[in-house]
Amino acid sequence: MAMHSYFLHLFLIVALGSVVTTHVSNPVVPSPLRPLLHLQGNLSFDDAPLAAKDFGNIYQLLPAAVLYPASVSDVVSTVQHVFQLGPRSKLTVAARGHGHSLQGQAQTDGGIVVRMEALGGGTRVVHQQHGGQPYADASGGELWINVLVECLKHGLAPKSWTDYLHLTVGGTLSNAGISGQAFRHGPQISNVYQLEIVTGKGEVMNCSEEENSELFHAARGGLGQFGIITRAQIALEPAPEMVRWIRVLYSDFTSFTEDQEMLISAKETFDYIEGFVITNRTGLINNWRSSFNPRDPVRASQFDSDGKILFCLEMTKNFNQHEAESMDQQVEQHLSKLRYLPSTLFQSEVSYLEFLDRVHASEVKLRSKGLWDVPHPWLNLFIPRARIKDFAREVFGKILRDSSSRGPILLYPLNRSKWDNRTSAVIPDEEIFYLVALLSSAPSHGSLEEALKQNRKILDFCNKEGIKMKQYLPYYTTQEEWRGHYGDRWEMFAHRKGIYDPLSILAPGQRIFHKAVQSSSSSIVIHPEANHVQG
Repeated sequence: MAMHSYFLHLFLIVALGSVVTTHVSNPVVPSPLRPLLHLQGNLSFDDAPLAAKDFGNIYQLLPAAVLYPASVSDVVSTVQHVFQLGPRSKLTVAARGHGHSLQGQAQTDGGIVVRMEALGGGTRVVHQQHGGQPYADASGGELWINVLVECLKHGLAPKSWTDYLHLTVGGTLSNAGISGQAFRHGPQISNVYQLEIVTGKGEVMNCSEEENSELFHAARGGLGQFGIITRAQIALEPAPEMVRWIRVLYSDFTSFTEDQEMLISAKETFDYIEGFVITNRTGLINNWRSSFNPRDPVRASQFDSDGKILFCLEMTKNFNQHEAESMDQQVEQHLSKLRYLPSTLFQSEVSYLEFLDRVHASEVKLRSKGLWDVPHPWLNLFIPRARIKDFAREVFGKILRDSSSRGPILLYPLNRSKWDNRTSAVIPDEEIFYLVALLSSAPSHGSLEEALKQNRKILDFCNKEGIKMKQYLPYYTTQEEWRGHYGDRWEMFAHRKGIYDPLSILAPGQRIFHKAVQSSSSSIVIHPEANHVQG
């Protein structure tokens, strides 16, 4: 370990242009680098292996060092110095939030990983701004759960969410950030007023609709290609006290999707709408009984899926305690329009915080069983409404029919009109499109190979049948594939990259652009070999 740290230390000092020394007085914060970068925080070499892991647990790219910034100036100093080294240095910089990337997107081969959670700055709620609307001023490294807890102290909450709140603000805004509220409010990137960004030149820029608007649009959903998001002003709304949480089942896919589309298009509807595909599950309703109450316990106990693929519609209605009676009436009115299986209506009432943080409860259970830190070969797709039945017939009816892969499958519609088309996020052209998320876990090498093979079959089917899907949290390995992903928006995307990160320093793990390094006979570069692990 000592020899490994020494070579990493030697590599980074040479690459940064400092005097090479073999003496390391403090291996966590090498003394030659602190004055060079003017850091208030820490630069660690020993933590490099930890930064070579992510939630996906499929790829590992070993960085040279990990920066724990104490302030935005630490991020600026680091990026600025790497930029000033120019193309003679191989160093790149990757911002890492809570490490929830799936295929090494927040990793860097021999570069510097910035641990954004160390940034600090917290969340501050500001009232009566942006046309009288309140907002949360949050650090880019702040977890959404912490944003929520702080906002609830003021009776407020962000409008749009992700299903899992233990992700950083900067991380989700670099992708899109979607959940069951997105049909109404759009993704999280449609619900921010302003961003503070450190560009690939090491410049700090505030951007919004009115100021540096091109960077504002580029960075939202920009996969970290144009800058590191260090602060964000997030739109808020009054927070409810409670949530009526409802689940119903369908056996007919057409009824299931038509009811979802009706709900997201209605003026008066639920506040959250998501769907799930259920394959090879027995005892499902009995499992729900620990958290939900069946309206008809007798009929629910007699329900038998008979081996069929089922579709779950999950909905919520927000309310305050004094509104319980009127909320009941609204729920009954909405449910009366749906064509679910009558014996499968389950309901529960929980606090708003408990509902939004629901996935964390599952995380705790999985961690206790050793099933959280396993490979997650997830596949997230946006499917045009016109082809969702074709997709379902092949994927759910054939490809997944006999699959042993485990994990939930999400399927629910979104409204294109709620997305800002000036951002870098890519979605299908139709007004209504579906998120299909296959959230597989692979506790063994064999199950990982099976899940990856399954994902390839699904992608091959879409390509063969001309289904114009778009990957969400996209993963491609060639620029040709990325060009296909962005389509006619590629030229603008590449142009913006040239403006804000001309040396391609940032987010190399996305594999979109590659830093061009000039060779020099006079330079000495000791480059630790990247450790690519698959399986």
